[in-house]
Amino acid sequence: MTLSLEWTNEQEEMEIGESLIGMLEKLLNLAAKAEGIEDGEVALSFVTDEAIQTLNREYRNIDKATDVLSFSMLESVEGEPEIRYEDEDEYESDNGSEEEGAPFAEPLGDIVISVRRAMEQANEYGHSLEREIGFLFVHGFLHLIGYDHENEEAERLMFGKQEAVLLEAGLTR
Repeated sequence: MTLSLEWTNEQEEMEIGESLIGMLEKLLNLAAKAEGIEDGEVALSFVTDEAIQTLNREYRNIDKATDVLSFSMLESVEGEPEIRYEDEDEYESDNGSEEEGAPFAEPLGDIVISVRRAMEQANEYGHSLEREIGFLFVHGFLHLIGYDHENEEAERLMFGKQEAVLLEAGLTR
């Protein structure tokens, strides 16, 4: 199973440490396993309220900050060309021989988390910041792979999946 988490920190309210990233990698693997996903890359950005508000305005026409946004790379538009990486068919392995296959994990998409919003919600809900960021990350991941909460049934399904992953990781309220 080749899943990877690439992340950036574009805010200064909270230090992003190895412990948090390790927990998010664990959540990624648990959520992906539960959904039968074996390969892929998720890009995660920790941002300010202002940055997430700008994205929310540009992509959703909602001019306010939110806690998490997801931008799936799995969604495609009819007639859209397939993305192919330059060296996708052959690459040189560690021992110098050429091998068949793609050295790159397919991008699943981007998750953007407002750290300030996560801090406020952790306080409001009375649980740890680690748990709130974990919740937002799993929520964002499920959006990347096609889940939504447009109606009660879809919300029950999605939130049930989130809670199962968080419980398995030991991140309870």
